Amino acid sequence: MSALAEVFARTRAEGRAALIGYLPAGYPSVEASIAALTAMVAAGVDVVEVGLPYSDPLLDGPTIQAAVDAALARGVTTTDVLRTVREVGATGAPTLVMSYWNPIARYGVERFATDLAAAGGAGTITADITPDEAGDWVRASDAHALDRVFLVAPSSTDARIAYTAQHSRGFVYAAAVMGVTGAREQVGAAAAGLVARVRAVTDLPVCVGLGVSTGPQAREVASFADGVIVGSAFVRCLLDAVDDAAGIAAVSSLARELAHGVRGGVVAR
Repeated sequence: MSALAEVFARTRAEGRAALIGYLPAGYPSVEASIAALTAMVAAGVDVVEVGLPYSDPLLDGPTIQAAVDAALARGVTTTDVLRTVREVGATGAPTLVMSYWNPIARYGVERFATDLAAAGGAGTITADITPDEAGDWVRASDAHALDRVFLVAPSSTDARIAYTAQHSRGFVYAAAVMGVTGAREQVGAAAAGLVARVRAVTDLPVCVGLGVSTGPQAREVASFADGVIVGSAFVRCLLDAVDDAAGIAAVSSLARELAHGVRGGVVAR
């Protein structure tokens, strides 16, 4: 059983959804991002996404773009991302890399899989590549026992959802809304329906992202999904902070609020 599978088995036994938190590696610095991600785990995040900074993040909204641009300007590399995975993964929380495909292809698919496994990473979420275009990654992730998470959206056909779920491992990422990442006042109304459509074709956990930023929103999503994914709200904590210490404290506080929220929801299967 993979580390991700163990987390979802545990959270299901507890009658709740998992909390999945994202931050890009290297913002506001490599050390500070490691400290912030570690603080998130201590405050109740079950699974960590480490963002691999990329210069053309088409699916990311202005909040994540601002942090990623700053990280790249400071020279953050894939090696720094892998170091972040290693250090955050030492907490015991399964740690995934969230990446666009181009940085992985440039690094080398087999090399990336080898180095990610060596760093103790659980796998990847690939934001902009579909399973039918990811043959190299499917083979490499199989060879190194890495989970691979692909995305579905409200616009996905039933056939596309089934195909994506068939080639996913770990969980299926259900994008709650059409559009780029970013905190929203309301979670997309299509989210629950999308989760139901995914569950009709797979037993994999289904996790919802894009838009969650508060405890009540986390509780809402936790009532119908296996996992609640939060990214931009955590990044905003760091962007708005007067210094690293304040940012880490804000991230920790938000994680506690969200962890309380997911523990108030009952996963409907």
